[in-house]
Amino acid sequence: MNASSKHVDGVAANCNAGDDNLNITRRNLLKLAGMGAATIAGGSVSISGMSAEAPPPGAATVPASKVALYVNGVPRELSLDTRTTLLDALREQLHLTGTKKGCDHGQCGACTVIVDGRRINSCLTLAVMHQGSQVVTIEGLGTPANLHPMQAAFVKHDGFQCGYCTPGQICSAVAVLDEIKAGVPSHVSTDLLAPPRPTNMEVRERMSGNICRCGAYSNIAEAMTEVAGGRA
Repeated sequence: MNASSKHVDGVAANCNAGDDNLNITRRNLLKLAGMGAATIAGGSVSISGMSAEAPPPGAATVPASKVALYVNGVPRELSLDTRTTLLDALREQLHLTGTKKGCDHGQCGACTVIVDGRRINSCLTLAVMHQGSQVVTIEGLGTPANLHPMQAAFVKHDGFQCGYCTPGQICSAVAVLDEIKAGVPSHVSTDLLAPPRPTNMEVRERMSGNICRCGAYSNIAEAMTEVAGGRA
C-alpha cells in the first residue's frame, strides 16, 4: 500500500469514527441555513422599510439661494437649489426650453448661451455663479416675426436638419463673430498680431465645440460668413 492509499484510509477511518456527530451536524446545518435565510430576508425588509420613511420634522433641507439674473433683457429673481445648473434654471424655472440639454457634459454645445457677451456651456456652470449677469438665450436673439440676421442666414443656407442643436449653434455663431470682431485669435490664426478674419477655416475651428450630428457644418459656415460679410 502506498502513502496516498494510507492517507485516504486514514481520513475514511476518522470520518467513520465520528459518523454520529457528522450526521447530527448535517441535519442541524439545514435547519440553521433556513433560519439564517429568514433572518436575512427579514432584515432586508426592515432596512428597505426604514429608507422609505419620510424625514422627521426639522430635518436638513436642500440649500437654496436667491439668484438675480437679466435673462434676454428682463430682470428675473429665482430661489434655487445651489446645485442647479444655469441650463436647468433656464429650462425648468424660466421655461425657456429653446436651450437644449444634449450630453450634459459640456461636449456637444447644444446648451450654449451667451453670458455677459461670451458663449458658455450652460450645463457646466451653476446658476448661482452668475448673480447679476446678462444672459441671452435663443429666445432673446429674435422672434419668428423678426429674426436675428444669424437666424435668417441659417434658414437661408439650410444650416440645420433635425434642429435640436440649432439654438446652441446660433448662439455660438453670434458670439464667434463678436470674438472675431474683437480681435480674439484662435488656434488656426496664422498671425496673432493681425486682426482675425471670418474665413472658412477660422469659422470651423471656432465652432468645433458645437456638434451637429446631422452634418450641416458646411451650411453653417456659409451662413456665418454671409452674416460676417465674407464668403465661405
